[in-house]
Amino acid sequence: MSKYVGIQFRNSGKVYDFDCGHFVLKKGDKVLVVTEEGPAVGCVCTEPQNESGESSDRKLKKVFRVATLEEIDRYERDCQLEQDVYDFCYQKVKERSVPMSIVSVEKRFDGSKTIIYFTADGRVDFRELVKDLVGRFRTRIEMRQIGVRHQAKMVGGLGTCGRPLCCSTFLNTFAPVTIKMAKKQNISLNPSKISGMCGRLMCCLTYEDKFYEQAKKKLPRIGKKVVTNEGDGKVIRQNVFKETVTVSLGSEGEIEVEAAELKELSKPKEHFFKKKKSKKRSNH
Repeated sequence: MSKYVGIQFRNSGKVYDFDCGHFVLKKGDKVLVVTEEGPAVGCVCTEPQNESGESSDRKLKKVFRVATLEEIDRYERDCQLEQDVYDFCYQKVKERSVPMSIVSVEKRFDGSKTIIYFTADGRVDFRELVKDLVGRFRTRIEMRQIGVRHQAKMVGGLGTCGRPLCCSTFLNTFAPVTIKMAKKQNISLNPSKISGMCGRLMCCLTYEDKFYEQAKKKLPRIGKKVVTNEGDGKVIRQNVFKETVTVSLGSEGEIEVEAAELKELSKPKEHFFKKKKSKKRSNH
C-alpha cells in the first residue's frame, strides 16, 4: 500500500500531498519534487500516511528524491534572496509611488526567473520598477498581477470561524459565490458577516448550497397560502433542518407546522366563456 506525505514549499503556505514512493520519510525532511512550474524543494510537514478509501484513487505526484545538502543550502539562500527582493521592491514602489501592493516573491529553484506577485486596482506601468530590480539582482524578473482572493490564498490567515483560511489550506480552485447563496441559507446580509479576509463573499457559502436547494424543494415557499388545522394562513418562515414552516394566521398569531401536514389552498377555478362569432352583415 502506497503512502503519502504533506509537503510545504513556503512557511505557513499551502500543504500539498505527494506520493512517498520507495522513500522512507519523516516530518522535517527536505525533499526534491517536480511540479508543473519545475523542480522545487519542499519540507515534509506531516508524517507518512497510508492511502485508503477515496484517497486511494488520487493520482499524486511522486517525491523525486531526498534533497542533498547542497540543494538544501541553495533553497535557504533562495528564501533569503526572496526576502531581499521583496524589501527592495517594496521600497522602490514607495519611492516611485507605483499604485500596487506587493504580495509575495518566488524564485524558481532552477534559477530561470524570479516572480513578484502584486495586486492593483487596474493596469500598472512597472517598466521602470523592473529595470531597478534587474539592475540590482541581475536576474530575470516577472511581475504577475493577482486578485484579492489569490492574495488571501498566498498570505494566509484566520477566518471568522477561527480556523485557517480554506483557500490557503485545501481549496484548489475558487468556485463562484453569489449573494443568492446567503439569502437561500437565511444568513444575515451584513457585509462584515458574509465577507472573508479578501473582502469577497466567503467561499464556505458554497459548501451547503446544494443541501439548502434540495431541502427547500420539500417546503412551501414563503408567501404561499396554506391550510392548517388552525385555519388558513400564509407561510412567513422556513426551517430546513426541522422541515417545518411558520404560518401567519392573521389576527390569531403564528404557528409552526410540519411541512408534511400542510395543504395548499386551491386556486379558484376560472371559467372561460367562448364568445360566439358574430356574422358580419353586408350592406348592399
